[in-house]
Amino acid sequence: MANDRWISETLFDDLGFRMTYKADRVLYEMQTEHQHLVLFEQSHFGKVLMLDGATQVTTSDEFVYHEMMAHVPILAHGKAKDILIVGGGDCGIAEEVLKHKSVKRLVQVEIDQSVVDFSREHFPEFTGPVLSDKRFELVIADGMKYVADTDRRFDVVIVDSTDPQGPGAVLFSEEFYAGVKRCLKPGGVMVTQNGVPFFQPDELTGSIEKFRKLWKDGFCYVAAIPTYIGGHMTMGWASDDRKLRQVAVKTVAQRYARAGRFQTRYWTPEVHVAAFALPRFIADSVAAVK
Repeated sequence: MANDRWISETLFDDLGFRMTYKADRVLYEMQTEHQHLVLFEQSHFGKVLMLDGATQVTTSDEFVYHEMMAHVPILAHGKAKDILIVGGGDCGIAEEVLKHKSVKRLVQVEIDQSVVDFSREHFPEFTGPVLSDKRFELVIADGMKYVADTDRRFDVVIVDSTDPQGPGAVLFSEEFYAGVKRCLKPGGVMVTQNGVPFFQPDELTGSIEKFRKLWKDGFCYVAAIPTYIGGHMTMGWASDDRKLRQVAVKTVAQRYARAGRFQTRYWTPEVHVAAFALPRFIADSVAAVK
């Protein structure tokens, strides 16, 4: 119909195509200090949040991304108590992190207060459990500056960034990764959002090249997230302990049991281990990085 509003993801305009959603109802739209934000309802995907023309989260499939970004590094580490999230203003990853009994402190650094305020209103299923948890601390600040200056140290750092455009671009820089390295405890691990390599191969290989300049192990793992079209999405992986991504299924399962065996919808011990088995075209790209 003529009055229908269709909202396009413009992330892949340079490749000549767009993913377009028919918005049943626009719930919120504004230009914040840092980015354009729109939230709408869609018949299949539920609530959809887009920032600067890139889909960030939908209520229908958020569990895949949030579970894989949180549970893989924490359970690979095995003794993670202090966690840092850079970005992630919707608090979806924070909610998953705080399901782990071993976590004693979670610091989240978000540059845009309006994203958190917005999420408090529109994603209470995420923010409610997080903001009421005494282990959680929200810091409104530039993530780059925070990792460069903080005197705190973390077992796991999760970088829940937008794509490398606008305010998220700096979170793909070697300077930022050096700051993360600085505030990681010995044996710690960083994971990052690294896009869909079928469409964004340079984003993945460029990040891994930077990881390998700073850490002994720079790699990635994969998840299939329907919203992020193009096949597998990759999560970047950086640590000085190569054994962390080689933990056996039995060991992961034991750690999961100790963590409380909370309910998951995508992550399992078997999926955890299998996520590091890369499809050939991704594995070849990773192997070619110096």
